[in-house]
Amino acid sequence: MQLPNQRGGFRQQQGPASLAIRTKKYQLDTNTYTRMAMTQVWRKEWWYALIPFAIGVLPAAIWPSWWWLISGAVLTILYVLLRSSLITGVTQMEQAKPLFERVNYEIDNRQLLVKLNDKQGMNLSWDMIGRARLSPDGYMLWLKQGEAPADVAGWRRWIARTFDAPIFMLLPQRIFNSPTDIKLFEAILRRKNLLPAEPAAAA
Repeated sequence: MQLPNQRGGFRQQQGPASLAIRTKKYQLDTNTYTRMAMTQVWRKEWWYALIPFAIGVLPAAIWPSWWWLISGAVLTILYVLLRSSLITGVTQMEQAKPLFERVNYEIDNRQLLVKLNDKQGMNLSWDMIGRARLSPDGYMLWLKQGEAPADVAGWRRWIARTFDAPIFMLLPQRIFNSPTDIKLFEAILRRKNLLPAEPAAAA
């Protein structure tokens, strides 16, 4: 996994705009990330687990035996464990550590500035954010998936893209300093086409 423009972790930050939204400090817990990432992945990919099961039981069409059902179940369990380990492994990767630091955010129309302290931060331009969603936990902002290295091609490139772990930031509503900041943040997300536009007011 490669975070956008983050080979060296936190770096010297650029100055925020004067009208930037400034949040309170927040730290994304690794268990919270794992729970939310697992939910997202398995809600989308549950049917992938049927593929190793089908491969395991396919010989039963020629040589009927309960052992093929057992082999299909074992292959499915191994696949689920492997896929889940790719998700939980994100929390242990050096590249992903900035996602789990205690930080605050400064947000404006140009960028989302993730601040570790007054001198160190991570600048994310809005084109690095692939999508956003308002969940009961807060605002989830998914980073766009990095491109696989040029020397990775064919089926290996497909696997790298298909089985990548989701990388997102979570901004709970409680870290915003006022309801006005929340409304302004949502307005920015809508202008960037990351949230659907508000329905037009009834005449």
